[in-house]
Amino acid sequence: MIRINQLKLNIAHTQSDLERKILKTLHMKKEYLQGYKIRRQSIDARKKPDLYYVYSVDVLVKDEAKIKKSIKSNQIQFQAKEDAYNFPANGTREFKHRPVIIGTGPAGLFCGYMLAIHGYRPILLERGADVDQRTKDVETFWKTGTLDPSSNVQFGEGGAGTFSDGKLNTLVKDKSGRNHEVLRIFARHGAPEAITYQSKPHIGTEILSRVVKEMRECICAHGGEVRFHSQVTDIQTVTTGNTKVLRKLEVYDLKKQEKYVLDTELAVFAIGHSARDTFAMLHQHEVPMQPKAFAVGVRMEHPQEMINKDQYGEHYPDFLPAAPYKLTANLKNGRGVYTFCMCPGGYVVNASSEPHRLAVNGMSYSKRDGQNANTAVIVTVTPEDFGSSHPLAGVEFQRKLEENAYREGNGKVPVQLFGDFCKNIPSQKLGDIIPQIKGMYQLANVRRIFPEIIADSLQEGVCIFDQKLPGYARKDAVISGVESRTSSPVRIIRDDFLQSEIRGIYPCGEGAGYAGGITSAAMDGIKIAEMIAGTYRPLETKK
Repeated sequence: MIRINQLKLNIAHTQSDLERKILKTLHMKKEYLQGYKIRRQSIDARKKPDLYYVYSVDVLVKDEAKIKKSIKSNQIQFQAKEDAYNFPANGTREFKHRPVIIGTGPAGLFCGYMLAIHGYRPILLERGADVDQRTKDVETFWKTGTLDPSSNVQFGEGGAGTFSDGKLNTLVKDKSGRNHEVLRIFARHGAPEAITYQSKPHIGTEILSRVVKEMRECICAHGGEVRFHSQVTDIQTVTTGNTKVLRKLEVYDLKKQEKYVLDTELAVFAIGHSARDTFAMLHQHEVPMQPKAFAVGVRMEHPQEMINKDQYGEHYPDFLPAAPYKLTANLKNGRGVYTFCMCPGGYVVNASSEPHRLAVNGMSYSKRDGQNANTAVIVTVTPEDFGSSHPLAGVEFQRKLEENAYREGNGKVPVQLFGDFCKNIPSQKLGDIIPQIKGMYQLANVRRIFPEIIADSLQEGVCIFDQKLPGYARKDAVISGVESRTSSPVRIIRDDFLQSEIRGIYPCGEGAGYAGGITSAAMDGIKIAEMIAGTYRPLETKK
């Protein structure tokens, strides 16, 4: 197989144009071409208004050796190999009970999926509802303000990522092939095939909902089990020598409103960044954990048209996708300000999960065709900001900001124009930008949510961004708060075998502090599954 890199074509090219470019680059006739597969696609807008797609393509040809003799180019790689992923199901230890996975966000879902298809019959416990019921619960909350603390934007099948932009890019270095395996699994269960090669892939919330449902059905078809409305409220351990070992989970059935005990020697805690009550329970059992730096800030909305013109040029073709952006600034006070989870053509959403506390997030549908672009504009905070060295001090820091946001908006999402944010006055009316928000909102003074150092840093960061993206600091740009759930405020310590000091507990994913988004969380779930399968052998098939 031949790999061609940096294959550049005009933005309006056709599939035939791509094929002709491949033949020209390899100096060969069409009859030698047996097939090709796109490995990567990105947009090059560095020389606006000239825009290009840039490809990396794997090409299968007749007589590769002959073509190799006639071509010398750093652009071309001969005898290229496809990314291969191998799951190491070679453990020998026997399970006494079925393995349990707590949480069905990306980490728990992919861990459960990999174990199920390799014969380990996992039990997945999810405090929230299945994705269909969860969608109804979330829409009811957005319309009425009535929150279900167990089924919302944070909790339920698919995790917090289900009601997001569905971005699948990650900065995690991946020599194992897990990254591409995640994308292939998503595509296998209903996501567009293009996500496997796009430089900035995304799914969109309405498609992601269907994908996670198909993955759950696959888990069950392979002997796994998913129990919704099932919250782990306690653990039971035994001490062997000087070592604590997991033996039981106490589970509360939210539908039946009764508890039961589940025997297991292995539980993957893929609980997500918002499972604050579970963090507290594990801390009571002296599961080692520590506070972790994260970031807080606001959601900021601009017209998508403004972003498109900046990124693509004034007269860009309308068939291009809504343009994303990424901005960073290092301030003199030592803090970093950056954009995060940018949603082209998306919506700000009320992402609250606790009564009388309010958090926001961003979401896009697959077409990304909303009027506004929104992003989190956030400031780094460290344990020094929390006012305590307690492992859960970051959780309390988040809660305080969320309580401030709830009060500022009278239970609705507080909204302010950036010009008023700079003046520290409540907004009285909107400008030309109409907020695109899922949930009720109210004009307010968002600045009052934050400590002064955070508010000042946000203001300074946005003004710096304006120098990079003109119009960013426009007075009528809409901000809302509080963006507090960027990542987990806690890291649950695990060793080289990916276990806690309490043996049998596997901290996993973003909530445990080992990931930062859909893809990296899914990859960590696969990593945990590999460790389990490398230790234990599959269970006998249930007859």
